[in-house]
Amino acid sequence: MLIGTPPRCFALVPCAGIGERAGVGGPKQYHPVAGQPMVAHTLAALAQVARLEATLVVLAPQDEVFEGLVPEHRGERAWVARCGGASRAETVANGLQALAGRGVQPHDWVLVHDAARCLLQPAWVDRLIDACWDDEVGGLLALPLADTLKQEVDGRVARTLPRSGKWAAQTPQMFRLGLLRPALAAAGAEVTDESSAVEALGHAPRLVRGDARNLKVTWPEDFDLAERLMSR
Repeated sequence: MLIGTPPRCFALVPCAGIGERAGVGGPKQYHPVAGQPMVAHTLAALAQVARLEATLVVLAPQDEVFEGLVPEHRGERAWVARCGGASRAETVANGLQALAGRGVQPHDWVLVHDAARCLLQPAWVDRLIDACWDDEVGGLLALPLADTLKQEVDGRVARTLPRSGKWAAQTPQMFRLGLLRPALAAAGAEVTDESSAVEALGHAPRLVRGDARNLKVTWPEDFDLAERLMSR
């Protein structure tokens, strides 16, 4: 790395899960939404973000269908690595190693985005990049909570939690490669998002307002909702 070289931005999309909660009988990222595999919409949005040097899709080692289902993901800015792990955190960590192997530097930014957030809009990604570009830590898209929170025990409400100051995390989550790799290594396989791993090292990621439409397709009914929103 040359001294004074400006950082670059790369996207990383973990795409190795099986999506059991979605109830679609296979990996949910390949289930059709508006006539295309869900992940195809995700990658199309990322491809429109000019400041992303490339997008790396991290697949399961045994995945033999991605290229056939998403033929649009090709070219110099479209990368694939079949190094997915048993958990999301392991898949992202392995993807970061693959990025480093492709020459991504410790000071470069990596934007990790869920394949299942298929309603992503390029403007939201640009908003995140603008907010975090000069930040010492990085940050994530998120929304202030609007619903009242209930703590559950054995199927009943144990107590009501104050929602003031609480945000629901979204993706992308944007951190430098040199921070995110050790953060995930220290956090272990059970961490559910990149921000949590960075927080565990004592850092405070920046919250950047996201959008309610940036939903994560998780349950069977979410597919219908995503398709309705996409049709608008």
